[in-house]
Amino acid sequence: MTETLDPHALLYGDKLTPQEAQALAAETLARCDDGELYLQFTAAESFVFDDGRLKTADYSRDSGFGLRGVSGEMTGFAHANEISAAAIRRAGETLRLLDPATGSRPAPPVRSNRHLYTDASPLDMIPFAEKVRLLESIDAAARAKDPRIRQVTASLVGSWSAVEIVRPDGFVARDLRPLVRLNVSVVAEHNGRRESGSFGLGGRYLYGPLFEESQWTRAIDEAVSQALINLEAVAAPAGEMTVLLGPGWPGVLLHEAVGHGLEGDFNRKGTSAFSGRIGERVAAPGVTVVDDGAITDRRGSLSIDDEGTPTQETVLIEDGILKGYMQDRLNARLMGVEPTGNGRRESYQHAPMPRMTNTFMRAGNDDPAELLGRMKKGIFAKAFGGGQVDIVSGKFTFTCTEAYLVEDGKLGAPIKGATLIGDGPSVLTRVSGIGNDLALDEGVGTCGKGGQSVPAGVGQPTLLVEGLTVGGTA
Repeated sequence: MTETLDPHALLYGDKLTPQEAQALAAETLARCDDGELYLQFTAAESFVFDDGRLKTADYSRDSGFGLRGVSGEMTGFAHANEISAAAIRRAGETLRLLDPATGSRPAPPVRSNRHLYTDASPLDMIPFAEKVRLLESIDAAARAKDPRIRQVTASLVGSWSAVEIVRPDGFVARDLRPLVRLNVSVVAEHNGRRESGSFGLGGRYLYGPLFEESQWTRAIDEAVSQALINLEAVAAPAGEMTVLLGPGWPGVLLHEAVGHGLEGDFNRKGTSAFSGRIGERVAAPGVTVVDDGAITDRRGSLSIDDEGTPTQETVLIEDGILKGYMQDRLNARLMGVEPTGNGRRESYQHAPMPRMTNTFMRAGNDDPAELLGRMKKGIFAKAFGGGQVDIVSGKFTFTCTEAYLVEDGKLGAPIKGATLIGDGPSVLTRVSGIGNDLALDEGVGTCGKGGQSVPAGVGQPTLLVEGLTVGGTA
């Protein structure tokens, strides 16, 4: 489907004007310390090609507003899928339940004209038939790679979102957000054994790069290679051992094990393992972790966050010392610090909270090959699947989707069923080598917190970690 999307018309239509929106924000939030009227329109599409045929072709549009008021630590929030003056005024009645403002009203966000990605919609540029042909080509090429490939699933997803943030102090900001993603998953079978492999890429740009043959064939190559390697995998060992983590996507372990524990709300409430530890050593020397929502075209990037604050690079851990947390406006005000541009929400139906954007460890000086050579015995984890973390204790578990035995500094057999087990506060203290090969992920990450999902990025260089617990199958 091809259409011209006018953000002003989509956000305001004939039931609300910008002047009315500003007046209603001032009226409904008059008794609050902070808050905003958040308007949003989203168009999204998804295609799934599976088992040799197009199984899904969805297109959707959604629009609405969220009205949030904050007084002290209390938050009042109401939303509706009708953008009209009458609906906003009804939502404002919810905020009357809040206590009166405490008087500590923070300044509005700094205004920014920065654009980290195109304003154009990816949905408009390429005809429906070409999108289907791409997925057909991927399916055929993946099956032709190896006779052991039994099943191929290829998906293409795109969205375009227009948001406008209207504050009671007269601040207004708009952001137009594209997002695309291509995924390839395969199943290989040999002698009755079936294994899978997958690879994806994407970001805040138009579909063009995903349609380049070099890109989609790379996705096929990676997915097929992973599946065929896993056909040869042996049972994973178990116990405490040295682990070499590959660059890029394995940074999801950092995201879960450490990142969530460095978000402002958990630390203000004292429920994070990192609460009250600013200035303390929490990681090995050389470990520097940042969250940076201002990287051009990245999946986790935003020109402004969902409260209107420009995103930035926030240093969380520097040379092993805890320097700060990721903050939205509410928690920053209550902790006496500045917002960091990390106030994020899934949609107009949700209130913002402090969330990661692109979170990664900076490169060190070690040669990755030399780090491998240091290992007498352990495993090399190249890719991860799902993981989970307990914020209070920092304990995590992660499943490896591609991993290898390491003996005497050399890669050995691939292994299946390896699970990494540890806790965030201690895992970074066990880093004994940091590669010079920092890589960010390919643009497929989605982060969940508090029932909300948002796109996010991860990354790291090759890391050598001593004494991680490996849950295996051997």
